[in-house]
Amino acid sequence: MSLRGKRILVGVTGSIAAYKTATLVRLLIKSGAEVQLIATTSALDFITPLTLATLSKRPVLSAFFEKSTGQWHNHVELGLWADLFVVAPLSANTLAKFAQGSCDNLLTATYLSCRCPVLLAPAMDLDMYQHPSVRTNLEKAASYGNIVLDAETGELASGLSGQGRMMEPDRILEQVIHFFTPQQAFSGKKVLITLGPTQEALDPVRFLSNHSSGKMGFALAQAFKAAGAEVHVVAGPVALTLENQGFQVDRVTTAAEMFSAAKAVHAQMDIVIFAAAVADFRPETAAPHKIKKQGKELSLRLIPNIDLAYELGKEKKGSQFHIGFALETEDGAVNAKAKLIRKNFDVVILNSAKEVGEGFKYDTNKVQIFHKEGKVVESALLPKSQIAQLILEEVKISLGLS
Repeated sequence: MSLRGKRILVGVTGSIAAYKTATLVRLLIKSGAEVQLIATTSALDFITPLTLATLSKRPVLSAFFEKSTGQWHNHVELGLWADLFVVAPLSANTLAKFAQGSCDNLLTATYLSCRCPVLLAPAMDLDMYQHPSVRTNLEKAASYGNIVLDAETGELASGLSGQGRMMEPDRILEQVIHFFTPQQAFSGKKVLITLGPTQEALDPVRFLSNHSSGKMGFALAQAFKAAGAEVHVVAGPVALTLENQGFQVDRVTTAAEMFSAAKAVHAQMDIVIFAAAVADFRPETAAPHKIKKQGKELSLRLIPNIDLAYELGKEKKGSQFHIGFALETEDGAVNAKAKLIRKNFDVVILNSAKEVGEGFKYDTNKVQIFHKEGKVVESALLPKSQIAQLILEEVKISLGLS
């Protein structure tokens, strides 16, 4: 696909990977895009503005105004000019500023002002990349609606080997082209997605729940929306920005509320994805006041919650396509196949709760996709956005959509 007529801001921050930005700019220009570079002052310690300006055919901007000429670089106008803002490489320092809304240079000011989508390509050493503060900032950046390209694994500038390399320029170009390519295979289809945990009250201040973050369901909602579907999300308590994403959103707390919200729209849906981690049990009664510690033991009587997927599976029409998830710690394939039949799924997605990088809380996942006709597809450990695309492609094949 040509990027002719597309206006792309490219932000460069202080990282050794800045040398790769020159190749990215060349590829974008070759594809027909207009490119304007904004660099932090530390970025210019790694790559010269002359190199970038020559490749982009525009001066590289790094300050709010040019002292020699007094020319003002309006960050608001830059943000309005662009169709896409690509920050590659994204350092841990600039990531933190993006996550916290800090604004102390032209690049961060433009980021906070821009109305176009933002694509982030982080680059740093492996220990930095895995540090909890960096992971939290990446999650925040993604929750704001930014597209985060997971760092790649390989040899790093420190001499160590691991995850932290900026995605290669040709692959970033693929992501940019994918962004601008209409994906309308699911145009006219209505998709219901449940996501996140549920919470079942013990008393006014305590509840039973699980560690589900809703990230997998959110990635699926984004993928199906991008593919042209009308997406309805029923979300348990999650720290995700679901509103203003183009979805219809119902926020609920308990399993009963989730069932009620899903049942209300189920009959109108073409595809239903049960990605929520619904609590299997709830307290028989919730105490009206905070339970005080009066002894060494506390006995709770738990009763089963309604099985949302099972109940709606009984109402499933022949034209509807149901997808379920199975998070297991043992006998995964056996349990997933049993769930596939018992809950009238067309597809069930199996992942593990024991493996690092899979299941709850992580930005990555590794899955096996079981189809009711016997087909099995297995993924590597990938970002959940890529897992969502894999699932979307399997649904597309099953439904015979082009």
